[in-house]
Amino acid sequence: MKLKETLNLGKTAFPMRAGLPNKEPQWQKEWDEADVYTRRQELNANKPTFFLHDGPPYANGNIHVGHALNKISKDIIVRSKSMSGFRAPYVPGWDTHGLPIEQVLAKKGVKRKELDRSEYLKMCHDYALSQVDKQREDFKRLGVSADWKNPYITLVPAYEAAQLRVFGAMADKGYIYRGAKPVYWSWSSESALAEAEIEYHDIDSTSLFYANQVKDGKGVLDQETYIVVWTTTPFTITASRGLTVGPDLDYVVVKPNNDSRKFVVAKALLPELTERFAWENPEVLSQHKGIELDRIVTAHPWDEEVEELVMNGDHVTLDSGTGIVHTAPGFGEDDYNVSMKYGLEVVVTVNERGIMMENAGADFQGQFYDKVLPTVKEKLGDLLLASEVITHSYPFDWRTKKPIIWRAVPQWFASVSKFRQDILDEIERTGFYPEWGRTRLYNMIRDRGDWVISRQRIWGVPLPIFYAEDGTAIMTKEVIDHVAKLFEKHGSVVWWEREAKDLLPEGFSHPGSPNGKFTKETDIMDVWFDSGSSWNGVMNARQELGYPADLYLEGSDQYRGWFNSSLITSVAVNGHAPYKTVLSQGFVLDGKGEKMSKSKGNIISPNDVAKQYGAEILRLWVASVDTNSDVRVSMEILAQVSETYRKIRNTLRFLVANTADFNPHVHKLPYEDLRPVDKYMTIKFNQLVASIRNSYENYDFLSIYKSVVHFITVDLSAFYLDFAKDVVYIEAEDSLARRQMQTVFYNILLNITKLLTPIIPHTSEEIWSYLEFESEDFVQLSEMPEAKEFADQEAILEEWEAFMALRTQAQKALEEARNEKIIGRSLEAHLTIYAGEEIKTLLATLDSDIAQLLIVSQLTVTEEKAPENALAFEDVAFMVERADGEVCERCRRVDPTVKERPYNARVCDHCAKILENNFSVATAEGFEDK
Repeated sequence: MKLKETLNLGKTAFPMRAGLPNKEPQWQKEWDEADVYTRRQELNANKPTFFLHDGPPYANGNIHVGHALNKISKDIIVRSKSMSGFRAPYVPGWDTHGLPIEQVLAKKGVKRKELDRSEYLKMCHDYALSQVDKQREDFKRLGVSADWKNPYITLVPAYEAAQLRVFGAMADKGYIYRGAKPVYWSWSSESALAEAEIEYHDIDSTSLFYANQVKDGKGVLDQETYIVVWTTTPFTITASRGLTVGPDLDYVVVKPNNDSRKFVVAKALLPELTERFAWENPEVLSQHKGIELDRIVTAHPWDEEVEELVMNGDHVTLDSGTGIVHTAPGFGEDDYNVSMKYGLEVVVTVNERGIMMENAGADFQGQFYDKVLPTVKEKLGDLLLASEVITHSYPFDWRTKKPIIWRAVPQWFASVSKFRQDILDEIERTGFYPEWGRTRLYNMIRDRGDWVISRQRIWGVPLPIFYAEDGTAIMTKEVIDHVAKLFEKHGSVVWWEREAKDLLPEGFSHPGSPNGKFTKETDIMDVWFDSGSSWNGVMNARQELGYPADLYLEGSDQYRGWFNSSLITSVAVNGHAPYKTVLSQGFVLDGKGEKMSKSKGNIISPNDVAKQYGAEILRLWVASVDTNSDVRVSMEILAQVSETYRKIRNTLRFLVANTADFNPHVHKLPYEDLRPVDKYMTIKFNQLVASIRNSYENYDFLSIYKSVVHFITVDLSAFYLDFAKDVVYIEAEDSLARRQMQTVFYNILLNITKLLTPIIPHTSEEIWSYLEFESEDFVQLSEMPEAKEFADQEAILEEWEAFMALRTQAQKALEEARNEKIIGRSLEAHLTIYAGEEIKTLLATLDSDIAQLLIVSQLTVTEEKAPENALAFEDVAFMVERADGEVCERCRRVDPTVKERPYNARVCDHCAKILENNFSVATAEGFEDK
């Protein structure tokens, strides 16, 4: 045995290089084969339940990094709850109906209109399930623990039936109705859209200022007067049926010198309009409140058969235009609302594909709505006073990225107005992370209109509505319950495979159908109704779950999506929210803070990250970002996270290696028998435990990341482990000091592995495989450590925090001596501390080997006055000199007692004593254990 071999150098097979891309799939396979998820559920069977309900991602394509942020965040929460005394089942879900799948099939050459409907729906069904399988494997590759064998999928018959029962309950309460109000209409999707399916982009539009001639001035205006209006949607003039003024606004009749006509405009806008229309010195002939102009009749600019009524509306402002709003009730929400009060007809002149129809007039018929500007200008003739291009925010279809129009078509609505206050009250009772989410959702519900739930598509859940011969809609509880049972047995495809009479209960009759004939609705439900019914299709349907859920966690866009639709349906049916707490996260951006897109080439695939770095790095990245706002990710950022991971791994590897000969059942010492410095580190670690447990409770992963990194780099690596080698390597294997330190090592290793399991489960499982004395097969089956407090905790912390401040000053003195070439390594130093009574008392109270803690070979503490060349601080000074003696070949300290020993080694007395007590030291050939 060589002299080096008398040291207790930590040895372990735990590799320094993680090899995560190759090892992670092996761990995941082992977890699957051992059914660790089910075993964890069985362990927690009788514990309180915590249920995080999964918001279903759309089943289309491989997952992106936003999916990864979402699912990893959920996994961290569920794992931490499972290890903290809760039964925390996690049922993943998928949203599978809707337009994107129809679009994918169309791109593949599938011609929907040429296929039998059932055949087409089967293609949609099979494609959706193939995407579920693809995404499931992607999520599993991230190490997400879930009931992957029993997910919820919105196309499953039982789920569709549960969705119908939600619809039926709302219909039974009178919350479902049919109307022809203007809705967001996507000509590119040929369907109505909900607010959640809209995004806004800036566009350039041509706005027109034109005049309507008065036909009946009601004694206020004569027929030689023209009312000036403004529009940013010229195609809607074809359906214009009124002009709206503000009842309390002031309007003037003016006569320009350079025009024979008289015009009405808002008084406040006259100076601006005079310049715009190049009017010369317009004379104000009279002034009127908007209320005085009510019900004046004007002529349509070019359609002689159409009259336009002047109406009063509170939505009119003086922000732009003329103060008089052109009103087409079929093409705008405000237009519709004011027109209904005045009994105007609702005219729609654009079809579902955005093409102008016959009722728009022969000059417009067949044109695309956005191309009719030249025709409109021509038709206006000298009534057109001005035009200009403006840039403004405009709604787009979020899927096709094409602009939409407001269009009144018969649609089915779910009322929000009838129980709006109940929804708002539930928002006040719900917890929000971050807190601003409450205000955001509250304002959205407060300001939103009724929900358009019908869609003119194919792939989705049919609206279970029948029509009698006289057109009466039939959606009674009896009928919907019957259809729900059919869906449960056959799936929603049965709606299309059977005639209406075969879908109704046997012997069903209705006074509106004297001949016993019925028809059925051909529209499907909004997909937000699909996912928004999951509280019934999942939480209520599975006994192992709970309703309401403890937590919903999704991106911040879901305030207008899933958070919103789930809340409306749950309150409508059951009077309470489907969740107790809502946690929202920001979007994932690239490293420059830009939105990720294929065209920019800045998309990061989680699968690519897993292949290059390992999923563990992506998981650690999730913990490292503040998800309250948008987060950035790039391969450069992930490389930095990988370096942090390497630091964590190598520190824990040191602990593994240096507890290889430690049996906690034999060698572990009670807190009372530890050295003061070991007690200090034990207390510091327990503070970390308390901090991490609290952060898990508050879903604050970033705080966990920061506190773990700080503890490992500052408390461990830069302090405790820095001098630990002088104990665990040098002292005899079974010496008290070494076992004291190993007790702390093992306690930290064991418990930090548990604490990190929710975030980096693969690495934690790898470490666990080296902790042979722990009873659980997998670390995931263990419990989170509880933070401990000790009677002498406050005193020890106070003393050692004071020492750590002194240590920082000593390190500065050593660093200056190193720069001045007085010493090289700190063990070459003799450090003199010129201390007052307070510091001398502190060092004595610590009852520790201060030289060892400061990693110097010799230490002198004196009350003498410090020489001028000492490094002085307010109450202490330091002098660094070279230590006396030689370097011990075993411990590497400089010591005056170093000398040649009979066994051909130059070692200090301390090392000689260790050798002579623990080895047979006979010849220069080496050492043998006694």
